[in-house]
Amino acid sequence: MAQAYNFDTVSQYNAFNNHETLHPLVSIVDFSKAKERTGSRMTFGLYCIFLKDVHCGDLKYGCNYYDYEAGTLVFIAPGQVIDVENKIDYYQPIGHGLVFHPDLIKGTPLAKSLDAYSFFNYNTNEALHLSERERKIVFDCFDKIEYELSQPVDKHSKRLIASNIELFLNYCERFYDRQFITRESANKGILERFEALLNSYFASEKPYTIGLPAVSSFADELNLSPNYFGDLIKKETGKSAQEYLQNKIIDIAKDKIFDDNKTISEIAYELGFKYPQHFSRLFKQRVGFTPNEYRNLN
Repeated sequence: MAQAYNFDTVSQYNAFNNHETLHPLVSIVDFSKAKERTGSRMTFGLYCIFLKDVHCGDLKYGCNYYDYEAGTLVFIAPGQVIDVENKIDYYQPIGHGLVFHPDLIKGTPLAKSLDAYSFFNYNTNEALHLSERERKIVFDCFDKIEYELSQPVDKHSKRLIASNIELFLNYCERFYDRQFITRESANKGILERFEALLNSYFASEKPYTIGLPAVSSFADELNLSPNYFGDLIKKETGKSAQEYLQNKIIDIAKDKIFDDNKTISEIAYELGFKYPQHFSRLFKQRVGFTPNEYRNLN
């Protein structure tokens, strides 16, 4: 049975990796200094970004594995549980990581924008694959943070460390945009499958029995995290996944409205709306006319 670890402080994680704690709230970790280890389950109360240098243990989040090989970044948010599995009894971890406690950024501009970095909630098959040039930029950011950790703490320390973490995360956001582009063919396959799932859903009895579908349910069916799925759809279509779903509902509704034998309420229930007035409100917002006005115009 894998050993379980809980890391709520930076010093706990540093001790686990045989590292000195230079700052109680943030650390740059060189995993080659850690002792050999076996499979484990880790619960984090910290933000962690891991850069893997070689294949040394498989990371598992929930029921699925990260797309995690040499030269990739994985992002962990507080509260997440990660399983580390390996095919041999013991392995030497190799790589680097940035870990920081949420208290580090309180009162800084990063605290207000951290939720915007949606990749902290990506999961399976969604690691960030780096080019050699991007990898050098990551290490440059790590070096800047490590430099600040080696200096005596003064009134500038917190702001400079938080600013350098924000710079690093902004680069990661750019690198993910690049990855969405370079994996365009795979992404189009996901968009096509999403469209097929939508068609299948509204052609079935599910709108009657389940109601309006949630975007997260389609992400689950496509084996993607809701955040990654939403970002992918936005990059491919210029619309959020929710907007894409609502557009699909409106397109189907327009066809149904031409059937004079159905009332607007019946159409609303067929589409999965619990209350017809909610359907009418959405239709008016998107089309500019109420369903009845649209029927009379056409």
